[in-house]
Amino acid sequence: MNLLAIVWDFDPTFIEIFGFEIRWYSLSWVAALLFGGWLFSYFCKREGKPEEVSDRAFIYIALGTIIGARLGHCLFYEPMEYLREPWRIITGIREGGLASHGAAIGIILGILLSSRKSKVSVWWTADRLGIIAPLSGAMIRLGNLCNSEIIGNETTVLWGFKFMRLYPNWPEQAVPVCHPTQLYEALAYILCFTVLFLLYRKTSVAKREGFIFGGALVGIFLPRFIIEFVKIDQVAFEQGMTFNMGQWLSIPFIIIGTLIMIWAWYRYKAVPEPQSAKMTTPHTNESKKKRHFKK
Repeated sequence: MNLLAIVWDFDPTFIEIFGFEIRWYSLSWVAALLFGGWLFSYFCKREGKPEEVSDRAFIYIALGTIIGARLGHCLFYEPMEYLREPWRIITGIREGGLASHGAAIGIILGILLSSRKSKVSVWWTADRLGIIAPLSGAMIRLGNLCNSEIIGNETTVLWGFKFMRLYPNWPEQAVPVCHPTQLYEALAYILCFTVLFLLYRKTSVAKREGFIFGGALVGIFLPRFIIEFVKIDQVAFEQGMTFNMGQWLSIPFIIIGTLIMIWAWYRYKAVPEPQSAKMTTPHTNESKKKRHFKK
């Protein structure tokens, strides 16, 4: 028995008004979207982009994130349930069910649409969103922790958690100690955000359009793939699978992210430095003056 385990009995409800609950998980989503919007606005101001670029990106990407996350869960994890009762995609949202892989697809579509509308480079938008996405993901995983959901397998590690709300009426001694996989992912995403932000601020890597976005895909989904090994399966059909659904869905993002990073690195090296048409040598200027004098 692990006597040092953390007893987690956090109330997931932030406030209840006339029977309507506002949960910490919902607030984590709001915080992720608002902070992400503020950070993208910071990038736009720092690089001289119009304010409308930031506003439009926030709308498109926020909608893409929420819609993609919901549809991703319904189609990837419980397709038959929601195909049989499709209205529950909307009416059942309070029952839970948002998938980060679906959110990633929604974000990519939001990037494409907002960039086209704002007439800015898709890779420019993608790179800045690539910095924001890991931090937003960390906030949402902390919301999962507040809900005592997406927990890990039983463990004997000193930092294990006893998720009391998953075992109502059980004595504390009988509740199993589990990996706090929500915290594992949150810490991995914070590290990813820190590395990408420092690369953006302290190096010239931002000139390699696409490199940061590719790094974000790898930095988000590679830890997710690894942590899934100690996570309890979310749905019954995952039992007995070599890789669970979360891992299978992570593999394409890891491969695509790696290829984008390689492409961005070598593409930048292959592109010659732009030369201004206005730059002329003193000799050229002198020759022009002589021709003008002869005329």
